[in-house]
Amino acid sequence: MSAPSGRSLHRQLLLWLLLPQIVLWLVAAFGAYRVASRHADELVDASLLQAARALARQIRPTASGLFVDLPRSAQDILAADPEDRVMYMVSSPPGQLLLGDARMPAPPRAGELDEPVFFDATVPEPMRVVSLDLKLAAAGAPEAALRVQIARSSAPRDLLARRMLLDTALPLSLLIALMSMGVWAGIRKGLKPLAELQQQMEGRRADALDPVQLQAAPPEVRALAGAVNELLGQVQHSLDTQRRFISDAAHQLRTPLAGLKSQTELALDAVDVNRDPALRQRLERVHESAVRGARLVSQLLVLARAEPEAVAAQGWEAVDCARLVREVATDWVPRALAAGCDLGVDVAHEGLQVQGVELLLREAVVNLIDNAVRYAGPGATITVRLRRAMDDVWIDVEDNGPGLEPALRERAFERFVRGAPHGEGCGLGLAIVREIAERHGGSAELLPAAPHGCIARLTLPLG
Repeated sequence: MSAPSGRSLHRQLLLWLLLPQIVLWLVAAFGAYRVASRHADELVDASLLQAARALARQIRPTASGLFVDLPRSAQDILAADPEDRVMYMVSSPPGQLLLGDARMPAPPRAGELDEPVFFDATVPEPMRVVSLDLKLAAAGAPEAALRVQIARSSAPRDLLARRMLLDTALPLSLLIALMSMGVWAGIRKGLKPLAELQQQMEGRRADALDPVQLQAAPPEVRALAGAVNELLGQVQHSLDTQRRFISDAAHQLRTPLAGLKSQTELALDAVDVNRDPALRQRLERVHESAVRGARLVSQLLVLARAEPEAVAAQGWEAVDCARLVREVATDWVPRALAAGCDLGVDVAHEGLQVQGVELLLREAVVNLIDNAVRYAGPGATITVRLRRAMDDVWIDVEDNGPGLEPALRERAFERFVRGAPHGEGCGLGLAIVREIAERHGGSAELLPAAPHGCIARLTLPLG
C-alpha cells in the first residue's frame, strides 16, 4: 500500500495565512453589523423619543379633562410614508385610549415618570416602540396621568443597519483581497528557490552528480541544497571507488587470464587425445572458462570506459559509420564461418557520420555481431545493415535464427541476463551496447525479424 502524498507546501502556507484573515473578516463583519445595528437603534430611538415628547406637548389638562391639540396636518405627517409606517397612542390613565391606534401593546415594564421605555413589538409587523409616562398639571385643573406611545416600522432601521454594514464590509473585503494577493505573491517568491531546486533535480540525468547551484537562496534552502550536494558527493565518491575497483580488477585479471589461456592451448596441443581423452576434455573446459573469463574482463573494461566521466575524458570525433561497419564485419567473417554462420554487410548510404568515441562505437557493433553469432546457431545468415532514418543512423544486425521471446527483448539489455541458456556469453554484451548508445545520445533495441529471427538495432544521431 503506497503512502499518501503530502500536501503542497504552497497550499499549506496559503491556507494557514489566509484562514486567520477570513476568520478575522467574519468577526469584523459581525462586529460591524452589531455596531451598525446599535447606532441605527440609537438613531431610531432618538427620533421616536423626540416625536413622543412633541406629541405630549400637544396635550393639556383642563378643568373638564384633557385637551389634545393635534392638527390634521400633524396626523397626516405621521402616516405619510407607507414604507416607514408610524403608529401612536395616547392613553390616560395608562391603558384607556384617548387618541391613536388601540392595537399598540403595553410596555414590558413600567418606567419612571418622564423615563422612556423602548421595546420591540409586532403590531402587526415588527416595529420599534417607545412608551413615555407623564404627569400633567395646570392651574385650575386636576393632575392627570398620561402615557404616550409611538411605534415605527423596523424595516428602515434594518435597512440602515445593512447599509452601514455594507459601507464597512466592502472596504474591508477589498483590503482582505489585497492582503491575500500580497500573501500569495510573497509565498510564491519565498518558495521560488525550492522550485529552482526542484527544476535542477528533475532536469538531471541519473548520472549527473555535480553540485546543485542556487543563486541568492535563503539560509533554509541553502541548507537543503547543501545536504543534497553532500549526498551527491557521497554517491559520486562511491561510484568512483566502484569504477576504479572494476577497472583495476579487470586490468589485474587480464594478464593471468591471458597466461592461463595460452597455457591451456599449449597443454591441449601436447596432450594425446587417444592416450588420455579425459584429460583433454578437462583441459578444454579449463580453456573455455579462461576464454570466457577473458571476455568478461574485456567487457568489464568496456563498461568502465562507457561510464559518463570516462566517455567525457575520451576524444570525440566524426566517425564514418560505413567504414566502421565494414571493418568490424570483415574482422568477424572468420569467426562467423567457424561458427557455421554466413555474415554479410548491406550499406544503403555512404558518408553517414556520427559524433562519438570510435573505440566504444566499434565495441558496440562487435557486441551486436558477437551476440548474433552466438545465439543464431549454425547455418544462420547474419546481415549487418546501415540505414539513415530522418536525423538518425540505424545500424541493424539481423539474423534468421530462432529469435527471442517478446518478454525477453527488453530484459536482454539488463546486465548478466542471457537470452538463451546455451552459448558462452556472460550477459553483458547488450548491456554494453545500450550503455554506449545512451552515452552517444542514441538507443538500442531488439526487434523481431520476418519470418523468424531477430534484429538488434543501434540508433545514433547524425553528427
